[in-house]
Amino acid sequence: MKIKKILVSQPQPTTEKSPYFDISEKYNVKIEFRPFIKVEPIFAKEFRTQRISIPDHTAIIFNARHGIDHFFRLCEEMRITIPETMKYFCVSESVALYLQRYIHYRKRKVFYGATGKLAELVVIMNKHPEEKYLFITSDVQNEDTISTLEKSKITYDKAVMYKTVSNDFGPDEEFNYDMLLFFSPVGISSLMKNFPDFVQGDIQIGCFGATTAQAVHDAGLRLDIEAPLPGVPSMTMALENFLKENNKKARK
Repeated sequence: MKIKKILVSQPQPTTEKSPYFDISEKYNVKIEFRPFIKVEPIFAKEFRTQRISIPDHTAIIFNARHGIDHFFRLCEEMRITIPETMKYFCVSESVALYLQRYIHYRKRKVFYGATGKLAELVVIMNKHPEEKYLFITSDVQNEDTISTLEKSKITYDKAVMYKTVSNDFGPDEEFNYDMLLFFSPVGISSLMKNFPDFVQGDIQIGCFGATTAQAVHDAGLRLDIEAPLPGVPSMTMALENFLKENNKKARK
């Protein structure tokens, strides 16, 4: 089957350097970006039920920009002043640089991994075992992330500061794609919620992450593309490999 139209269930890249655009041009496919999930805030009243004291911690762990936005939003709402001695541990440089919206970046202690993988950040955090860490997350957590933190040498608390919910499709919104790419189990749940009579047929489904792959199987769907795998660290690499093979078959 010739792949002509692909839905990537993520926000559209903010830079033209995204590999998705290169793939679109190279393989003559139309790639659209439309998140199946969205983020909603948790407000102070609900957050207080977690019985977490932010000032009791000396270091904050961020694995997403959403976490940064909602951390500082809640601190403002609860009138909490973050001391200049607070340390920030970010999963990637891009997440770390996002802190500049809220702090004097050069005057604070900010740490981040080079590869964007939490396992690498944990190596850095293990060098600061005396810190009292607060991990900022949504109500839906990646099992691999929690497992990685549990195996570390650090002491941390988990603070749920935002919710990940289904981003429903409108009645007039078209849904005609040859391939769907997902990045979280919630995305699969959203697909089945929006389209309860969904029949996969020839539609190719790809996903990133073991928990998302499991969600695909649990939903009774066929998984055609998976990442990361040995030698295939990213979704874009897995997609390009698939399209390359698909085009070869189409020529035969």
